[in-house]
Formats: sequence, structure tokens, C-alpha cells
Amino acid sequence: MQLTPKSELDARIAKLQQLIAAADMDGVIILQNADLFYFTGTIQQAHLYVPAAGKPIFMVKKNLNRALDESALEEIVPLANLKEIPDLLATYGHRNLNRLGFELDVLPAALFLRYQKIFAPAQATDASPLIRRVKMVKSDYELGLLRESAQMTKTAFTKVKEYLREGVAEFELAAQLELTSRLMGHQGMIRSRGFNQEIALHLMAGPSLGVLSYMDTPLGGPGLSPALPQGAGARKIQRDEPVMLDYGGVYEGYVTDQTRTFCLGRLPEKMTRAYDATVEILEMFRQKATPGASCADIYEQAVTMAAAAGLGGNFMGYPQGVTFIGHGLGIELDEWPVIAKGFDMPLEAGMVVAVEPKFIFPEWAVGIENTFVIRDHGPETITEFEEGIIYL
Repeated sequence: MQLTPKSELDARIAKLQQLIAAADMDGVIILQNADLFYFTGTIQQAHLYVPAAGKPIFMVKKNLNRALDESALEEIVPLANLKEIPDLLATYGHRNLNRLGFELDVLPAALFLRYQKIFAPAQATDASPLIRRVKMVKSDYELGLLRESAQMTKTAFTKVKEYLREGVAEFELAAQLELTSRLMGHQGMIRSRGFNQEIALHLMAGPSLGVLSYMDTPLGGPGLSPALPQGAGARKIQRDEPVMLDYGGVYEGYVTDQTRTFCLGRLPEKMTRAYDATVEILEMFRQKATPGASCADIYEQAVTMAAAAGLGGNFMGYPQGVTFIGHGLGIELDEWPVIAKGFDMPLEAGMVVAVEPKFIFPEWAVGIENTFVIRDHGPETITEFEEGIIYL
């Protein structure tokens, strides 16, 4: 188990405090798991108060002992009841609060209404954009964890040749690869900030690749039941069809994302031509993704390239594709920035993004995905594996 260093937590909180002060807030209360882990180094049933200036206060209901063991923050105190928070903050000098920030993009409405009563007459405002801005540029410490995560996906992809055979069910192959990753320390789940966006291992083949789902992703998949209708199903994999593995490694909480297309036998020309177009779009990203480049502009160029290849109607989904080709990564799968329509934020050195050009058809799909670190000279690929169609 690796604990987040105090210097790392201090740097993150200092960045957040600068944004809190600029937004004219008194402070921010954080309670979502991923954000708690980022700013405290642990996940407990707790509230973290980050004032515009001064030390943060970590108020823990359950489990205080683990919080003391796992977090390097200085002020870690017990909390029995939410109603105690204002008085507890007052003992640290935080009285007469006027504007408090909350994670309104993920906070349940019932809790929001409760906090409004507890902190009245303070105004509750949305602090989630501030939090997401701090998280989107990674430190060297975080990049080290992401590299370990990338090695996890590389090992899993290497194992495909051992387990992929004609007649194996999609979920059986997925289970073998999940076991490989779990034995390497994969935490067994991938966090997503999006509402109702649970994540399953997306391993599908042939017609399963064209099965639609509710997910805000280019690929859907049948899943094993309507209870989780996405990802690998019970269909048996055949020869001469695409097998796509869209997989997230997780090391010490940090996620990387990678997709490769495999095949037992050979794929027909129409599929290889579509795959070549995905590689060309990925190469365009490598050329364009320098600090200052617009996320929206890169997305629009990818759409233009897909249309020029005669595949625009199948780009990033079918019959209606998602309006992004890349997404930020970190503790969550869907962090900022997003290489998406209308997302005009410029790229910065230290951002980490997964770029996933894919073409989806009713009976098949092909695609590729890598995770990149934005550098001054251009993106650095950290998910290394053969980038052509992998024939077995």
C-alpha cells in the first residue's frame, strides 16, 4: 500500500485554495470519494473543509483510525453528526461563512438541501469546476502511478494470445484478463464521475461490437444481463472477426485507458481500411496536441478526417456517435480535459488524456486508444503496445 506524501497533498490544497480565493468563496466542503482521496490520501465517511486560507480540516465519522493512519493531513478530527460541522469549523476560526463551495455535479439533491439548512444563511455554490481544474494537471508523483497502471494494461494485452481461441465466450476471455490484472494489484473497479456511468470491461467481438448501450461511450456491448447491459456477453468468439479490448488499468487508484483490436485469422478489407483511418486520426492527435492547442479544434479535425475517409456516419458510435474522441484520466475515468465538441479549453503540459478514435457498425467495430501525457514538445504515449491489428 502506497500512501500519498504530505508534500503532494499540500501542493494540491494550495492550488485549490488559490481558486477558492479567486472565486470569492470562504471555503469548499468535499465529500465525494474520488475527491476525498485526491485531497486527503484516504477514503472515509468524512468531510474535508478547505478554507480559502489556512489549514484544511478533515472531519471523519467513520473510520477515524484509518484516516489517521492513511492521511498526512495535520487536522484530522472526529465528527459524530453533520449538524456539528458549523460549530467544529468555528473552533478553528471559520465563522460567519457567506459562500461555501460544494461538489454540486455529484452531490445528491437530498444532501444538498440538508447542507443548505445546516449552513444557513451561507450561500451554497458549485465548486466542482475548481476541483476538476486542480486535478487535471498531474504531478510527477501521479505520473509515476499512471505509468505503473499502463504496465498493467500492457501485461493484460500480452496475455490475450494465451486465452483467445475460437469458441471462447467473451465474458470468459474478459474474466481471464481481469484475473491477470487483479493479481497485479488492480483495485477491481474504475471510478467514473458521470451519473449512472458504471464501468465494465469492454471486451466484445463481431456483432457484439455493434450492440448499443446506455453508456456515454462509443462502444456498448450486450453484457450478461439487463442488470448491467454493457461490455462482454456470452457470445462465442469466431474466426475472422474483430475482437476489441477497451480496458482500464488501475494502480493505487490511478486509471489508464487503452484499446486494441485483435483477430483470429484475417479481417476483410473494409475493416482494415476503417482501422487505418483510426490510426491516422491518432497520429493527427500526436502532431497537434501541444500546450495551447484547443481541445475542440482537435476534435473537429478528427471529425473532418473521418468524413474524408467516407466513415463519418460511423465515427465514435452508430447510429449516433458520442461527441468526443478523448477524455482526461486520473483517479476517475472521465476527468478534464475532454477532446470534445465545444470544449475550448487549451491543453496544458501535465494533462493526461486517453484518445480513442473508433468506427462502429451494426455488426462490427474497429478502433484504437492510447493514454498520453501532454508535454511541451507534444504528447508522450504511456500505454505502449503494438498499434496495428493484432492477428493471432
